[in-house]
Amino acid sequence: MRRFACVGALALAGCTVGPNFERPKPAAPAAYGTEPQDVTSRTYAGEVDTAWWKSFGDPELTALVDRLGKQNLDLQSAAERIGQARAQRTIAASLGLPHAGGRATYTHERESANGTASLVEPAPGAPLEFDLYQPQVQASWELDLFGKVRRAVEAASARTQAEIEARNGIALSAVAELAQDYLMLRQLQAQDAVLRDNLAAARRRVGLTRDRFASGVATTLDVAQAEAQATEIAQSLPSLRNQEAAMENAVAFLLAEPPRALADELGRPAAQPPVPPAVPVGLPGELMRRRPDIRQAEAELHAATADTGVAVANFFPSISLGGNFGTESLHTGTIFDWASRAFMLGPTVNIPFFQGGQLKGTLALRKSQQRAAAIAYQQAVLRGWHDVDNALTGYAEAQHERDNAAATVAAERRALAAAEDQYASGVATQLDVISAQGALFQAEDGVVRAQAQVEIRLVTLYKALGGGWSYAATTP
Repeated sequence: MRRFACVGALALAGCTVGPNFERPKPAAPAAYGTEPQDVTSRTYAGEVDTAWWKSFGDPELTALVDRLGKQNLDLQSAAERIGQARAQRTIAASLGLPHAGGRATYTHERESANGTASLVEPAPGAPLEFDLYQPQVQASWELDLFGKVRRAVEAASARTQAEIEARNGIALSAVAELAQDYLMLRQLQAQDAVLRDNLAAARRRVGLTRDRFASGVATTLDVAQAEAQATEIAQSLPSLRNQEAAMENAVAFLLAEPPRALADELGRPAAQPPVPPAVPVGLPGELMRRRPDIRQAEAELHAATADTGVAVANFFPSISLGGNFGTESLHTGTIFDWASRAFMLGPTVNIPFFQGGQLKGTLALRKSQQRAAAIAYQQAVLRGWHDVDNALTGYAEAQHERDNAAATVAAERRALAAAEDQYASGVATQLDVISAQGALFQAEDGVVRAQAQVEIRLVTLYKALGGGWSYAATTP
């Protein structure tokens, strides 16, 4: 029915055959799953913060993100791919426009007296050998009667949008990776501080134990145990320093900086940034407009639909208008005389009667690619909902783990105090004190790790929500 309607419209401006793209409307859940409310940082159905890294209240992190959009090499490569896609669109659009050019030829020729020249009686005195001058202006224009070019331009525009969304996805991954590396660095620095505090306490205990030994209260075993604990704690420092340097370099790499370029800037320890008391997560139905991977899948589906239209248009005749105008002369003196003019003008009609199954095969291929793109879009949407749901649960449970770790630290501090009192009164041994000190150290280290996990899980949640790529957004 569509094709017959198009044929009736040819007298006007042609038509566009093939399927028209319609934006998918997947049935989204009404809300995300209910998460525990007994946490200090709750989620709610508000508008997602597109500059979420500022919610940590860390000026250094904000400054690093500001530099990321300008310096990251992956973003620069993605920008080049966008430029290439736009150039492809320009090429596709040019096929629907008139083409014009000029040429000038000179040839020195000789006709054979026994060839085709013998079939025609030459003019009196006409030589068989001569010079021929032919300057011409040529023009052609293929009429886009069935929308083949328009569909090709539509597909190229959709692919350009897909590249833009791909860059947005890279921007989202880059800012999330930067934030996670930065938070991990602050975690390592906090672990370093805990370790040093415990090392100082262990060394003080060594001194006290030696004093007690000199007084005849402690034994050589007590001294050895205290010294062993201090040495064991000190052995962890090089590993932490190595990890800190690696995280500094990871941030530098994202900013296209050489190794150790940020050592002075990031090497100064800073507190682990807190998470905000409330985190807006939007609604599931809004996710398709935020996540770059879903937006990219939609653009790719649009391009595949337009490609199907191109394949349909190939079944219809194509009409080209062409011609040339110029002069033709045997002498340079008369090359621009009006009598030397020569021209050609007329249409060319190409009708695809038989192509050996190529057109049918191409159409079947394009339809299959369109269906595959639709499936990929559905998968992207479903993956997005799952990512958010998993991230919501992970964020809530990470806060529970942190609270439990904090409670463990409080209990271990009481245990250490009791062990020290009992050791002073002779009820407990030095090993009991060392064991309690080691347990406290592990608990304090666990709090630092748990706090970092809360922060990193929040970054994962924001990444799943698709917020945070606009800092490096590119307009179509």
